[in-house]
Amino acid sequence: KPRDSTMTGKTQTSNVTNKNDPKSINSRVFIGNLNTAIVKKGDIEAIFAKYGKIVGCSVHKGYAFVQYMSERHARAAVAGENARIIAGQPL
Repeated sequence: KPRDSTMTGKTQTSNVTNKNDPKSINSRVFIGNLNTAIVKKGDIEAIFAKYGKIVGCSVHKGYAFVQYMSERHARAAVAGENARIIAGQPL
């Protein structure tokens, strides 16, 4: 039975990226040199979602963290996005 499209809202990613358990730390990516005046949480999630399921994303002045489900996804994101130019600044 098809569901009404108005019921299938996009789930919000958590803002929590500071859990201290070792598994969380190893699957977290620090994104530095980020122009947060231009780049917003949704932009970061759109860029980094291709590497795996994002469970958390927090944006701060000049940097952000992306929390993945697994360390493998975090490593792939670092390898794929390191030095990428976003809003005129290399990550």
